[in-house]
Amino acid sequence: MRGGTYVEQTNEHEYKPILEALKKGDIDQFRKHFLDIHPYDQTRVFLDLTDEDRMMVYRYLSPEEMAEIFENIDREDTKDYLFEMEPFYAAEMLGDMYADDAVDVLNDLEAEQLASYLTIMNDESAQEIKELLHYEEKTAGSIMTTEFIAIRTHQTVTETMQILRKEAPEAETIYYLFVIDDSKKLVGVISLRDLIIADEDTLVSNVMNDRVVSISVGEDQEEAARMMKDYDFLALPVVDFQQHLLGIITVDDIVDVIDEEASEDYSKLAAVSDMDSVDRSPWQAARRRLPWLVILLFLGMVTASLIGQFEGTLNKAGTLAIFIPLIAGMAGNTGTQALAVAVRGIATGDTDKQDIRSLILREAGTGLITGASCGVLITIIVFFWHHSIYLGLLVGASILFTLIVATLAGALIPLLMYKLNIDPAVASGPFITTINDIISVLIYFGLASTFINYFISN
Repeated sequence: MRGGTYVEQTNEHEYKPILEALKKGDIDQFRKHFLDIHPYDQTRVFLDLTDEDRMMVYRYLSPEEMAEIFENIDREDTKDYLFEMEPFYAAEMLGDMYADDAVDVLNDLEAEQLASYLTIMNDESAQEIKELLHYEEKTAGSIMTTEFIAIRTHQTVTETMQILRKEAPEAETIYYLFVIDDSKKLVGVISLRDLIIADEDTLVSNVMNDRVVSISVGEDQEEAARMMKDYDFLALPVVDFQQHLLGIITVDDIVDVIDEEASEDYSKLAAVSDMDSVDRSPWQAARRRLPWLVILLFLGMVTASLIGQFEGTLNKAGTLAIFIPLIAGMAGNTGTQALAVAVRGIATGDTDKQDIRSLILREAGTGLITGASCGVLITIIVFFWHHSIYLGLLVGASILFTLIVATLAGALIPLLMYKLNIDPAVASGPFITTINDIISVLIYFGLASTFINYFISN
């Protein structure tokens, strides 16, 4: 994503001259006002235009100017706007975008459409994009850019500054310069600050930091995000298995990754295969949600079947049925809380640093404290409500054991999935809730069946 100097916050009233110039067909006034605002605000104006007005914008702006706007549009919306453009204009615009951003747009196209744009694009841009398209989606290679500045160890600071002046306009970032040897292997990094304060005749090899951190081209994009966060980088070099420098990942791409992964994890936690967009049809939304709902339906049938197995107990003490929703609900709530903590720990890498035994003890202790607190409280409430200490003790003990087991399940199920290289977010909130419903029913009616005689006699 390109940057820009943000001089003043743009408000809605500042769009008026732009819209008026567009309505009058005054290209000079439109360009004067439109290009004077920040690219992000240009995008806001563009997205609010009618179909007819957007067609005029395509005539008034060059492909290079349009590229800055396109890089700020959400990926899921780019296809519609791309197809509005005349193909040669669109191809030139894609060629003017940073290669990694262009790849994000092209990845959503059909093979025939992709081939068409690459064919009419200039050869240099097409070649850069083709190289990035080869990498599997959601890997470091798929989000890296090849527009970076690489220098050699034997060059001087003066020579490096000359290269920087020449290549900076096309580079996505210049704050880090990556140093390669004659075989193009990554051997170091030098910051722009260190370069500026170094003596002009100093060799790069004497100024660079050779303890350079990099990521493999095939690593998951989430790992790249973690590394950028841990090391507080603005750019992260991407290498192959022989340490050849292939590209860099910039911080703006990592922000997009974090947003994308957070949305994806939230979808899974809500038991939705993909987060519904507001313009998705009811049929599309239902098709994405239905598989999880069917699975949960069958798990719910297991719960119902278990309750049926204790029909004799319910017939002897019908009051027990009153507390089924309470105990199942508490199990689901505490399981979801533990799940959220566990998934966050895995996402931040904290879980890798923690001993599994200490994690189990912590969650068991948490379940014990919360279970005991809620158990004592509900025992007192049930006693005064139904005037039965035995019923109160049953419900309280059920809450105690249920919360301990549910807390452990909510924490350990995603952890087990993580160890098996399965996305832990799949252990969704509804899934954990349904599993804990089954556990709570077993505990509650197991205790009730064991001590049923106390309720009958009292």
